[in-house]
Amino acid sequence: MAARCEISGKGVQVGHKISMTRSKVSRRSKRTWKPNLKKVKVMDANGSIKTMKICVKELRNLKKSTAYSRVI
Repeated sequence: MAARCEISGKGVQVGHKISMTRSKVSRRSKRTWKPNLKKVKVMDANGSIKTMKICVKELRNLKKSTAYSRVI
């Protein structure tokens, strides 16, 4: 299962973990940032219920908008 939001498409981002001293360029190691995903049951406009993986930012926007009639 991929860590990806089904609405926005937000996924895993990669970058460098930099040490606190920041004195040497060589003191960098790779790391990943994962999106804050939640499994949510959403009622469609047709009345069908779907389970979706949605990031929390989009979940807040979904509750405000009328794109989906109800978040269960």
